[in-house]
Amino acid sequence: MLILITYDVSTETPAGRKRLNKLAKKCVANGQRVQNSVFECNVDWSRFVTLQDELKNIINPDEDSLRFYNLGNSYKEKVIHIGTKSSIPLEGELII
Repeated sequence: MLILITYDVSTETPAGRKRLNKLAKKCVANGQRVQNSVFECNVDWSRFVTLQDELKNIINPDEDSLRFYNLGNSYKEKVIHIGTKSSIPLEGELII
């Protein structure tokens, strides 16, 4: 299923910048960045629950915001992209 993860992290302190870096690395490891703080992740339900917990433990809920949007398995009809920065297909094998 396709999950959209967005976040806004306060970077006014070194601790905030460290949280931002950790969040970004965790999201990149699980999906693809489509905008600065927006990631598309194609994961199963078990990984989604685990990822939520991992990211929730990184942020400071008093200063940061974290959102998850579950677009499900029929996401192709729900996502419209216009402009540059096209995304990599989420199905199939990725060879680097």
